This record gives sequence, C-alpha cells and structure tokens, in this order.
Amino acid sequence: MGKLRKMQQQTEKIKKRLDTISVEGEAENGLIKVVATANKKITSITIDDRLMSEGDKEQIEDLMMVAINKAIEKAENVSNAEMAGAAKGMLPGFGM
Repeated sequence: MGKLRKMQQQTEKIKKRLDTISVEGEAENGLIKVVATANKKITSITIDDRLMSEGDKEQIEDLMMVAINKAIEKAENVSNAEMAGAAKGMLPGFGM
C-alpha cells in the first residue's frame, strides 16, 4: 500500500508541474498562436491583425483548429514523457 500511495502522490506532483509548463501551437507561420499548459488547458490565443483584416471567417476557424490541435499534441507529448519518467522511477523492473 505504501508504494501505491507514493505513486499517487508522485502523480499529483507531476500534474501540478504540468500546469507550469507551456507549449505553443501555431498555424500559417504564426498568424495564429495558441498557448496551453502541459495539462491541456488553453491559456492564450493570439490572432495576427493581418489575418483579422482579411475577414475570412472560415479560414480563421480552420487555422484555429490547426493551432489548437498542435498545442494539444505537444501538451500530450510532454505529459506522457513526464508520466513515463515517474513510472520508470517508481516501477523499476517493469520494463518502463
């Protein structure tokens, strides 16, 4: 039971740390930038004024999806790496 408790504490510690790690996804050479935490919480969205002045709503929506998906993918990669590192330290001998 002690190991399970320790793993739970380590997992909570990692989740808190993931809130402090930022990742960025962008589309169309940075015309849209999305910043998220490694816990996949969007913290900011920036749309370049040039894109806004064009007024193409459909293009902006498409680019937003691209940038958000890139940010989420990066966040997932960071999260998985952090969790795998913790698991390796907590579960030696399990091939992790």
